[in-house]
Amino acid sequence: MRVRRFGALVGAGVALSLALSACGSDTEKTEAKSVAQKAKDDKKLTIGIKYDQPSLGLKKPDGTFDGFDVDVARYVAKELGVPESGVTFKEARSENRESFLQGGQVDLVFATYSITEARKQQVGFGGPYYVAHQDTMVRANDNGIKKAEDLKGKRLCRAAGSNSFRRVTEGPPDGKLAVKGVKLVDASSYSDCAAKLKAGALDAVSTDDLILAGFASQQKGSFKVINAPFTDEKYGIGIKKGDKETCEAVNKAVTKMYSDGTAKTLLDKHFSGTGLKPTTTVPQFEGCA
Repeated sequence: MRVRRFGALVGAGVALSLALSACGSDTEKTEAKSVAQKAKDDKKLTIGIKYDQPSLGLKKPDGTFDGFDVDVARYVAKELGVPESGVTFKEARSENRESFLQGGQVDLVFATYSITEARKQQVGFGGPYYVAHQDTMVRANDNGIKKAEDLKGKRLCRAAGSNSFRRVTEGPPDGKLAVKGVKLVDASSYSDCAAKLKAGALDAVSTDDLILAGFASQQKGSFKVINAPFTDEKYGIGIKKGDKETCEAVNKAVTKMYSDGTAKTLLDKHFSGTGLKPTTTVPQFEGCA
């Protein structure tokens, strides 16, 4: 009797184990679906963008979204099979872009997301879809800062989650100039940096020229960009690490965006009159590991 009971228990245990294993396999298959395949199947994507960067990613008072990153995101989504109505935008701040991709809160990120070696350890990148250049913005009446090296002893904004200040204050690999004596002033975002610069709480904001041009254009007469670029900032499309299929799909979309003239149209739309001379040829891609 005991032998029969033991045999029944063993059999039940094996059956349960097989059932759980099967469930695990189904879960793994679901989790393994690429974003590109999800786009084809569901016709929906959640995309992370900035909400506070004029001309790049901006949520307007009426709840709509505007900017170069927004338009590029919509173009790429369409090429992946998702109509504009199927795109949901979610605010992705500099400090949470990696965690949003890793946790699945967003499928892709288009948020002035510079590709760096440190970030590539955590997430994947398609593109770049544009190569910006780090520059410096000061108040319009400030003639004392003509190049980044002049920031020695000055108050420079340190936006949460951004590496831009490191390009000024540190050396390679993620730094650049290693300017000594810079006084860092913390801010929650680049819009906060701009507000503090205007209020006189700091002396300069140094980050990508497209970001600075957007703020200078939004608040004409308040700021000026010193036009002394010193880095290449490769704007990547953030993807969950290991999703090679999606990386290749978005790169194909970006290539088409430049070849059909859409990239030039969008750059002119958002940055005409700012003094920038945007590049209108397809950037060299990083490759999909």
